Amino acid sequence: KALVAGAHCVMVGSMLAGTEEAPGEVELYQGRYYKSYRGMGSLGAMSQKEGSSDRYFQKSDGEADKLVPEGIEGRVAYKGPVAAIIHQQMGGLRSSMGLTGSATIEIMRTKPEFMKITSAGMGESHVHDVAITKEAPNYRTG
Repeated sequence: KALVAGAHCVMVGSMLAGTEEAPGEVELYQGRYYKSYRGMGSLGAMSQKEGSSDRYFQKSDGEADKLVPEGIEGRVAYKGPVAAIIHQQMGGLRSSMGLTGSATIEIMRTKPEFMKITSAGMGESHVHDVAITKEAPNYRTG
């Protein structure tokens, strides 16, 4: 959507979190694999010696209790290699270009059509009334 609306780049940090190449160790938790996730505005990221506190205009002088975090730390599902995520995103972009008859992203930008959808409509547009037995790489629930 952002590319069609005119963006030349997008932030994909959370999309790539949990990939093999992302920092953090893979851990097994309640039968599933996860990687640690730490947003750049989290207390952990800002309190490191070469941390991100300066990008949030905060100076801690080594005192973590003086920082005002704007992000979180947690865990995200392990997603495997980043190449698989990029492959799915490229496939989605190609599909969108094909559906709109656009040979290039620039052409696709000349015919954007965005529609508002209610949360009920969003729920209806996703898979429902069925138990997914094999998760597709480009479709995640929840």
